[in-house]
Amino acid sequence: MASHLRLLLPVTVLLALAGCRSMPTGTYETEKFDSAGVYSRNYAFPAATSCEAARRTLLSQGYVISAFTSTQIDARKNFQPQADAHVQIAFRVVCAEDGADGKASSMFVNALEDRYALKKVNSAASLGVGALGSVSLPFSSSDDSLVKVGSETISVGKFYESFFNLVGKFLGTYSTEIPANADQQTPQQPVTAEFPER
Repeated sequence: MASHLRLLLPVTVLLALAGCRSMPTGTYETEKFDSAGVYSRNYAFPAATSCEAARRTLLSQGYVISAFTSTQIDARKNFQPQADAHVQIAFRVVCAEDGADGKASSMFVNALEDRYALKKVNSAASLGVGALGSVSLPFSSSDDSLVKVGSETISVGKFYESFFNLVGKFLGTYSTEIPANADQQTPQQPVTAEFPER
């Protein structure tokens, strides 16, 4: 009996380990709050000026502005990669002032990609008949409708890098971006750019 138990113990341990490996990994486990470089940039401009440059960047690329304040922008753009597929990118930009003087700001950006597919939805016709209530008839119709099949935050660095580069062009020069070790360098006077009120 003892020998049987001795043989069963290693097998049980191996099965338990195999079960642990097959368990799915939670999405939160892939999240690492170790870098803000993908979704944010610092600029030597006031928050309102930076956000105006971001608004012009999005407008120049065909995005429709759905909401806009001096420090926040929501924008959307639609794509039709295939006849039966639809993609929408929702952009959000938030500008926050850095420092008490308000001459510098941080820009935080994230984009959400929603995917839709064309699905056929069958619906049966019904007829109201007095005391009998509603009676379903064998006639049916098939309507095509877009159904959301996926939604994901875009995390590709090149996508955001191209956005920030164009924001820099609208601000006038790339050299106005504050380097990461700005506190160890001699501060430069920020160049101010005034945009007309919209």
